[in-house]
Amino acid sequence: MLTRRLNRPPLWRDQKAIAIAVQAFTLALILLVGIWLWSNFQQRTAAIGLDLNFDFLRQPANIPIADNPLSKDASISATLLQALKNTFLVILAGIPLSLLLGTLVGIARMSTNWLVRKLATGYVEIIRNLPPLLIIVFLWGGVFLAFPAVGEGAEAENPWSLFGGWMLFSNSRFGFPSVVGLDNFEVYRTVFVSSVVIAGAVWIWRTWVFNRTGKPHRRLFWSLATLLSLSAVAFLVLQGPFEFSKPMLAGRVWSGGFRMQMPYVALMLALVLYTGSHISEIVRGSILAVHKGQVEASHALALNGLQRYRFVILPQAFRIAFPSLINQFLNYTKNSSLGVAIGFAEVTSVIFNLFGQSQPAPQLLLVLMFTYLALSLLLSAIGNLVNRLLTLEGAA
Repeated sequence: MLTRRLNRPPLWRDQKAIAIAVQAFTLALILLVGIWLWSNFQQRTAAIGLDLNFDFLRQPANIPIADNPLSKDASISATLLQALKNTFLVILAGIPLSLLLGTLVGIARMSTNWLVRKLATGYVEIIRNLPPLLIIVFLWGGVFLAFPAVGEGAEAENPWSLFGGWMLFSNSRFGFPSVVGLDNFEVYRTVFVSSVVIAGAVWIWRTWVFNRTGKPHRRLFWSLATLLSLSAVAFLVLQGPFEFSKPMLAGRVWSGGFRMQMPYVALMLALVLYTGSHISEIVRGSILAVHKGQVEASHALALNGLQRYRFVILPQAFRIAFPSLINQFLNYTKNSSLGVAIGFAEVTSVIFNLFGQSQPAPQLLLVLMFTYLALSLLLSAIGNLVNRLLTLEGAA
């Protein structure tokens, strides 16, 4: 022990001690700068008489949100929660669609078909080099506003109708059929959830059969057959526990069915197109990174193109691609704030409207920053968990 201490270099030459000292100095410097900035901020707000509490969140927002039961007299905090819900719906629907589109385009870029390959290349080279705001405004103003303008007056038009009126399209909303519960609907819903669990158990059973015997598992067929059979039997036994509701439009008033706001569709579709163009390049690069021997082995096993991608190439490519895909999911989340350009009531749009009502900007900006920070951290945590599950044991 004494010999080890004598052989230790002096502190000013000890690399570990130097690293600790540098980190401590950096941390102290950051704290001092933060204290200085906070002190300046407090002095400035005190000079102009700005109150820094959050009591204003209980005041009426006076901001109506389309297709929402919340009244415009609801509190600011309740309105912000509804705006957060809209933002979450854009993320929830858009990220899977972006991943699906990017994967298909990435595969198409490597197609042996000249036309498919060139079309995929043209899409990527055009869309990914355009600002996402430009794509959003173009889809909103140049495409979706061209749908019929419904309402009352000389300029009112009938909405586009498909399938005998079961689908309606206007420049404000899309209407689709929905399910309306009748008698015994609660019982049917419980049975349906149980059927999903049983179908999952069948999936696991077919996987076990495949692993033990090598016979084709056909998990999708068996699981779907189980789910549909149990659901159909329950529907007949309960004598029709639900029915389909048809969307209706009288003047400007929508009723029945399921409705989607046009700004929501424009924002989500634009972000899907933009993010998908970037994801396609990540997928293409990851496919090219799969070892050539794996592809040759799939050819030797006489697998067709779909089987090669499904069983050999894509499972390995996604292990390579997923860390980069997480960044694209985060970019999609932050780009959802561009919905303010077309009046979609997401978090940024609602807070900007509150700015116009002379509500305190520092607190609202703090709420906005923490909202996107929380969403990004949540997506990062989920993405890192999935990435950990995809990583092979023993991989560097």
